[in-house]
Amino acid sequence: MKIKVMIAEDERLAREELAYFIQQEEDCILTPSAENGRQLLELYDQYNPDVIFLDIHMPQMSGTEAAQQIKKNSQDDKFDPLLIFTTAYDEYAVNAFEIGALKPYASDRFKEAMSRIRERLPNRRNKKQQSNKLLVDDGEKKVVVAPETIFYAVKSDRVTEIHTNHNIIQAKMTLQEMEEKLSGYPFFRSHRSFLVNVDKIHEIKPWFNGAYNLMLKDDKKSEIPLSRTSAKALFQMLQK
Repeated sequence: MKIKVMIAEDERLAREELAYFIQQEEDCILTPSAENGRQLLELYDQYNPDVIFLDIHMPQMSGTEAAQQIKKNSQDDKFDPLLIFTTAYDEYAVNAFEIGALKPYASDRFKEAMSRIRERLPNRRNKKQQSNKLLVDDGEKKVVVAPETIFYAVKSDRVTEIHTNHNIIQAKMTLQEMEEKLSGYPFFRSHRSFLVNVDKIHEIKPWFNGAYNLMLKDDKKSEIPLSRTSAKALFQMLQK
């Protein structure tokens, strides 16, 4: 199972150093990074990471404030990410959250943190694991959808359109809610309005300004956008 990792750190060199360590881990996918607490909340909603490495002292909103907001917003049916404070002071992490401090960064400290992440993450996922079917409200009726039959989902007004090979289901949920329910399945947020089943991608075509189009395997040969900010994470996922 791949581990989606996010960094929240206002210092560029520190972000790059931690990103280098993460990119050496074969089972990790690095999402776009946040430079402050408010940006972290925005990116968290978009990418739904499994693990967040975050600094305590950041502008606009501190790491602790952002972490508390993430914890507060996590409902019983929502995956609760592991939070690792990248601080020089262990008492912050010990008193508040998950895993001990990492600063100054060192390979052995990072390896130890990743080992503990791999130990704890399966239990988190098992607690949040949904059934192998997705139950959604489609108008006045409820529809049971097998996740493996979904090609992509797209935000549309007040509903999320779920596209299978032959049907379109108007689900009364947000795209973020659907992504959370599909945690553990091979779905990827290719764009802020699109969620794609990675197993259904046939081809990736360059578009413009660093963006791409994903060509899918359905009968309609659907094309959906891959944003420039999401492209790197998807390529990393597919290469591994």
